Amino acid sequence: MDLVADIMVGLVALLHLWFLVLEMFLWTAPAGRAVFGTDPDFAERSKALAANQGLYNGFLVAGLVWGLVGSRTDVTPFFLGCVVVAAVFGAATVSRRILIVQGLPAAVAVVLVLLAR
Repeated sequence: MDLVADIMVGLVALLHLWFLVLEMFLWTAPAGRAVFGTDPDFAERSKALAANQGLYNGFLVAGLVWGLVGSRTDVTPFFLGCVVVAAVFGAATVSRRILIVQGLPAAVAVVLVLLAR
């Protein structure tokens, strides 16, 4: 169970690393605009906000990696919980799809981590 939990935590971390790249570096590029459904003008006007959002995703990645290499029982459930809360908020305010893409993997991972204790 530990290995499966670690794999899920790693997948959540990789997902948020991808969000960091999209929001900080590809926001105005065609690939970033396609993912978020934005036009070039909006992407340009909101790129600082998106970069800030990407940085927060980086902090989530750092916390999840810290949990993988350190004491998972102390920090990993907290950072996974942060992901779930962010997904619920994102689903309520932006798109329900966020709950599936972001929240579901994190919820599965936190259950696996807690079961592996």
